[in-house]
Amino acid sequence: MSSRIQARPTDALTYDPNEPKYWDRAGFESEQLRIYDICHGCRLCFNLCPSFPALFDAIDAKGDDVRQLSAQERQRVVDLCYECRLCYLRCPYTPRDNHEFQLDFPQLIQRAKAIDAQQNGIGLRERMLGDPDLLGRLSSKAPWLANWANRNPLQRLILEKTIGIHRDKKLPEFVSETFERWVSRHGLPAAPAQPSEKIALFHTCILNFNNPAPAKAAVEVFARNNCALTCPKQNCCGMPALDGGNIEFARQEAQANISSMLPLVKQGWRIAAMNPTCALMMKEEYPRLIGTAEARTFAAAVGDPHELLYELRRKDLFNREFRSTPESIAYHIPCHLKAQNIGLRSRDLMRLIPGVQVTGVDACCAHDGTWAMKKEYFELSMKWGEKAFGPMREAGARVMATDCSLAAIQIEQATGVRPMHPIEILARAYRPDGFERPVPEVKAAE
Repeated sequence: MSSRIQARPTDALTYDPNEPKYWDRAGFESEQLRIYDICHGCRLCFNLCPSFPALFDAIDAKGDDVRQLSAQERQRVVDLCYECRLCYLRCPYTPRDNHEFQLDFPQLIQRAKAIDAQQNGIGLRERMLGDPDLLGRLSSKAPWLANWANRNPLQRLILEKTIGIHRDKKLPEFVSETFERWVSRHGLPAAPAQPSEKIALFHTCILNFNNPAPAKAAVEVFARNNCALTCPKQNCCGMPALDGGNIEFARQEAQANISSMLPLVKQGWRIAAMNPTCALMMKEEYPRLIGTAEARTFAAAVGDPHELLYELRRKDLFNREFRSTPESIAYHIPCHLKAQNIGLRSRDLMRLIPGVQVTGVDACCAHDGTWAMKKEYFELSMKWGEKAFGPMREAGARVMATDCSLAAIQIEQATGVRPMHPIEILARAYRPDGFERPVPEVKAAE
């Protein structure tokens, strides 16, 4: 075998799509082989997702020489990555650690998708899934029809054959009263004279069009904690487009949100992003995509809602007047929440409810954006997600919870139970009868 590849970065190293060399395929492939070779020698991430077993098996079969991998074998590793980012948390060679190898596997995969999209175009499925606002606006006009189509076996077979969405994948249902319509109809609570915090709610696409209950609960919880609230104009965070390699559309989505909400940020408002993926996108990807001081200022104001509530707890301003308890909670910890390195603040706040026992389930459900919806990967997602599904079942808790709305759908598909968002649990715990009635499932328009 020829000499090993040098582990130090090549001149083609970049994770910044604003740099011209980001788009150079030859340069990218030199970095791809370098990183694949380091990962093969390390193997810390062997059990995180399907990408790494596929990578290790392929290189093993080539006599440990990564340069012998075919283009198809290299691409297989890209296709099997669902961007949970757990490998970045485990990796000892990252830019975060100031390691000389500067290894960022998730950004490498993202770069691969972007280059492929630029050179080969973006498919219909990726364009459709990459614009959930468009899907939501269209489906919310006749949600009963959209939900019927999503449940009808013949329609699902057609969708699988034409678009590539697996016929058995449980999809988000659409509601007739979106969160934005609810706010327009009911308004937001009046701002306190001296608010403990000023919160701009980034409700996210899925809570607007599919499951408004957590966003409504957030309004209640922040109001009970003496916060001023606003719901600014917003669009998708852009992560679905980024995941499909559509860098330009992701950049447009990011810039629109920054332009809309930056004036609030400059007035001292914090942005509460209700979904961990959206928060991660806005915190980490917006500065990289936009590359301006304004993007960095905006990103610094973004927080997970429980992160912001926990800051109030540190100031002794958090309302602990809970009046009912769920007794026991099986709490699934989303990967993109862990990737933010902020701690498990939703778990910590739920533990403040008297008489509650929270069992944490620290395993990926393998939904991760749109990957589990695709016909090639749905069954694999259910296999890898069993590491989360099993413990959620076995906990025997009265209530299941997760911060991620897509993880909730994936867990429901496997267990038959729809987890609540932790902020819904807090909202109920403030009420005297919050857990006397059964936990409701999301009600879609019939």
